[in-house]
Amino acid sequence: MGVCLQVLGLVLGVVSWCLQSSSTTSHTWKVRSQAETVTTSSWQFEGLWMSCAATALGSVQCSKFKTVLGLDSHLQACRALMILSLILGLASIIVSILGLKCTKIGRMAEQVKEQVALSGGVLFILSGVFTLTAVSWYAARIINEFYDPFHAGLKSVTCRGTGLYLGWASSGLAILGGSLLCCSCRRSAYTPPPRQFSYHSNSSGGQSIYKAAPASESTSTKAYV
Repeated sequence: MGVCLQVLGLVLGVVSWCLQSSSTTSHTWKVRSQAETVTTSSWQFEGLWMSCAATALGSVQCSKFKTVLGLDSHLQACRALMILSLILGLASIIVSILGLKCTKIGRMAEQVKEQVALSGGVLFILSGVFTLTAVSWYAARIINEFYDPFHAGLKSVTCRGTGLYLGWASSGLAILGGSLLCCSCRRSAYTPPPRQFSYHSNSSGGQSIYKAAPASESTSTKAYV
């Protein structure tokens, strides 16, 4: 059962990392449309790295953001969060593969493999939290702009794009996959060490005594169980 949970968690984590990559490179985090007439309708798509403009005639023009310092603070923060989530996701995939019970790499003990798999699950959860924070923050700014009557794009209709939904889906899968990896690493039951008895003989020929040896006693003492 533990192996199945680990494999399922790893698969969900890999899928979430792929969706995170698609969301990070997507140009449709924000979609702004201006529909005056049928022939003059235009759409503007904006992502983390560039913005594109499309018209009803089929022409599309894209331009990258030329400067970083001139960008809004929330856009810079979303960039950093998505890059961190990708790095953590890639690291969690590698760590989780090393911690799988069905993989044999070196002479790693089972308890060590469980700790490694647990670390991979925690990294997956952190990756999902970073992605969730980025897309939710960006979506909140879109909603604020939509209801702001003094916004410059008053005549346009702004809505959430496909990139945000990809980010929400990837964050959910990453958190679910990390939780499955953490649940698969149950704590092993503690088994107390067997009691040891040391043999003490009386030099005067008296009765022999079997006495429980303390845990700190030297291993050179002859023990009987």
